[in-house]
Amino acid sequence: MKQRRVAMALAGVWLASASPLWAADKVELTTRVSGVVVEVLVKPGQRVKKGAVLLRLDRTVLQARLDEAMAEQARAQADETDARRELERSQELYDRTVSSTSELEAATLRHVRAQAALSGANARRVIAQKNLQDAELKAPFDGVVSAIPGRPGTVVAADCQPKPLVILE
Repeated sequence: MKQRRVAMALAGVWLASASPLWAADKVELTTRVSGVVVEVLVKPGQRVKKGAVLLRLDRTVLQARLDEAMAEQARAQADETDARRELERSQELYDRTVSSTSELEAATLRHVRAQAALSGANARRVIAQKNLQDAELKAPFDGVVSAIPGRPGTVVAADCQPKPLVILE
């Protein structure tokens, strides 16, 4: 029952009851991505609003991964455009009975593969953009900073049990 109340409180749902519902005494926060803390923007005891940036990780590697994903996306887009033109040309030649069915099928296959590569490149770009955004730890709700275990230089490993960087009450 307590978990349900916590989930509803975090979701902004409040029940009419005699006693107030508290989400938790303390919530340990960390980033979703690995990196090195470069800037802490809050102090213990400070009140923060939902969405306030609490700390930032070094963005160098994450930005490079985004740049790489964008370059891959541009290459995949060019390959898909080229494969589409080749398919259209093969279809035209086939319609004029100048080329064989196997040539048209090969062009169709190249185009389908190029479309799949483009879809994968688009997905990797979205992931890289999200990872770059996640280099900022933001307050998920209004609260008071209880402690800041993370300092500039702290290495964050986003694994199954990451270390807390900021604790909110």
